[in-house]
Amino acid sequence: MNAAPDSASCRSRDPRGGYLTVTATRRPRAGRADVKCSVPGAPEVAERMQQVVRLARHTEARHDSRDQVVLSLDRAPAEGDRDWELAAVLADRMVRGVLPARTEVANGWSDAWHLGRIDGGAQDLTHLGLLTGQPDPGAGVASARAWFPLHSGGAHDSLGWVEVSVRPLAQGGEGEAAGEDPIAVPELDAAGQAQVRAVLAGSRHFDGRGQGGWRTTVRFGEARFQGDSYELALVMADRMARGREFLARGRVIATGRSSSWHAGKVESVEALGPKCALILREAQAGDRVLLPKEWEAGLPAGLREELRARGASLACVERIGII
Repeated sequence: MNAAPDSASCRSRDPRGGYLTVTATRRPRAGRADVKCSVPGAPEVAERMQQVVRLARHTEARHDSRDQVVLSLDRAPAEGDRDWELAAVLADRMVRGVLPARTEVANGWSDAWHLGRIDGGAQDLTHLGLLTGQPDPGAGVASARAWFPLHSGGAHDSLGWVEVSVRPLAQGGEGEAAGEDPIAVPELDAAGQAQVRAVLAGSRHFDGRGQGGWRTTVRFGEARFQGDSYELALVMADRMARGREFLARGRVIATGRSSSWHAGKVESVEALGPKCALILREAQAGDRVLLPKEWEAGLPAGLREELRARGASLACVERIGII
């Protein structure tokens, strides 16, 4: 780690001419969010910047949560332009001492910052490890997805996915000592993030070996949903990413919640009939369907047989760890 300055900046070439400047400042966190972003007249860009920075931090081996980083763009980028994303990542790293503070001009974007990948304007920079002469950080990240029924009673009901990516943490990071688990959920609001963290903390406690050693990023294919029926899918994706469950030949499709994940218990959720119909409609060969044990007596007639005919399997479970 380098000595961290109080502020740092990085510029990005603007396709309209001139440069965009990302400025990052660091201050004691004092209970505030770890990252705060602002862009004049473009709150949606500021939201994306926050997501980008949090996802890119996933590739770092150490977790330090003592400071808040405030990032700002001096003006809004052109509509659809994302080449400023790399500049935001570099400014965040420089102000935290992860990279040396220096004047940089950087263009690049990514749909997989949590794996350290770089696309767009950075022609010779394909991953973040090249900044410090390190291997591709994506090689140290394990990811797994599970699917769950997105049901609202409308024509657009579908299966949504949740993806968990984990990276082993190096010893000596700050923040864990204060009891904070480094789990980022960039796409959800504060309440959703807190729920995801609580579910993972509880299920890993039941696991016995799951806490205290992972930097975790959770992503959803569709972030605007309500309810808690995704919880079992989240837990399964986390367990698969950490090597605690076998992967299915196809997808793991799961729905269920719990008021006591620390005990490994799986509880019922609402809308048994519509969700089973949705799962049956979407199931493919190799899929593994996991439903709450409390649903077993009320399953639609022939569901198990129809899934089997499609090459999928079904299990009704009351606890994790024996699936």
